[in-house]
Amino acid sequence: MTEKLEDGGLDLLFRNARTHSYWDGSEIDDALLHRLWELARMGPTSANCSPARLVFVRSSEAKERLRPALAAGNVDKTMNAPATAIVGSDQTFHERLPQLYPHADARSWFVGNDELIRETAFRNSTLQAAYVILAARALGLDCGPMSGFDAAKVDELFFAGTTVKSNLLINLGHGDPARLHARPPRFEFAEACRIE
Repeated sequence: MTEKLEDGGLDLLFRNARTHSYWDGSEIDDALLHRLWELARMGPTSANCSPARLVFVRSSEAKERLRPALAAGNVDKTMNAPATAIVGSDQTFHERLPQLYPHADARSWFVGNDELIRETAFRNSTLQAAYVILAARALGLDCGPMSGFDAAKVDELFFAGTTVKSNLLINLGHGDPARLHARPPRFEFAEACRIE
C-alpha cells in the first residue's frame, strides 16, 4: 500500500479523538451500525480467526437489561449513549476456521487446547474491538470503551446458550465536546518503546 492518510484523517482517528462519557442525544441508525461492522471486520486477526461477536444495545428495553451489570460509574454514560457495543469472544471460533482460513488446517491447531482457545479468542476479540473504535471514529462517531461491568452477568443476559463470553463494552454516539476533561498525558516514545 502506497497511500496514506493526511493529517485530517490522522486527527480524526487519533490526535483529536477522545473518550466520551456524555452524548448530544442524537441517535444511531441500523445502516450506520452495519457500515461500522463492514469496516471493522476487515482488520487482521491471527489466522483470520475473527472471534469477536457484537451485540449493539440500543433499545430502552435492552439498556435496562444491561443496567444491573454495569459498575456504578458507568451507568449514566451507558444509559445515555445512543448505542453500546458489547464485544464478546466466541470460544468456538476455531470451528469456523475451515471457512475463514482455508489455506491450512487451522482448526486442528486449537481442538482440545482450551487454554489456547481462550487466549486466542480474548487477544483477537480485543484487537477487533480496537478496529470497531477506529471504524466508528472514521464514520464520525465518538466512543467510550470501558471494562467496568460484571462479565458473568452480561454473558447471562446477552449470550446465554451461546459459546460467547463478553470482553468489553464500547459506548457509541456523538459526544458532547463541552464536557470533555483535559486530555490525560501519554507516554513518550522512550518511556514505552525501545528499538533493538
